[in-house]
Amino acid sequence: MTEFAAQLLRRIEALDSAAADNRRRAEAYRRMEQDLKSADATATSPDGVVTVVAGPGGAITSVTFADGVREVSPQALSATVRQTIAAAVAEAARRQAEIVRQGLGSSELLDRVLESDERLFGDQRSRPIAAPVPAARRGGGTDDEDFFTDFDVFSSPEDR
Repeated sequence: MTEFAAQLLRRIEALDSAAADNRRRAEAYRRMEQDLKSADATATSPDGVVTVVAGPGGAITSVTFADGVREVSPQALSATVRQTIAAAVAEAARRQAEIVRQGLGSSELLDRVLESDERLFGDQRSRPIAAPVPAARRGGGTDDEDFFTDFDVFSSPEDR
């Protein structure tokens, strides 16, 4: 075999190898896309009264209430719902980030997104959200209720 033929054969093998790599990469992207579409998270309030399911992109797909909801004041229930929504959305975002990390490997941009989520939502995995005390046991309003009355998860701290 001439040197030219050997060189041409090596180039063909390199192209075949690159094409196989591209097929594997495309399949990994398809799997990642499917996994991202089904990356939902469920969060339940510490008192078990509220359960929220957040889907991809933080879309709330379900909010359910347990029978104990009748014993919680409207203000406390509102705070519990908001906290539980924030926990579900944060967990859905973490799951999506982990899917991307598994599919693409770690990256500086992904790490920055995760750090930003942790600053916004706190580390919900290591510390549970505070359970509001039912109105019957509390004996009146609290500063926490006032804070959460106008609390918006999506606003920046300066806006509050």
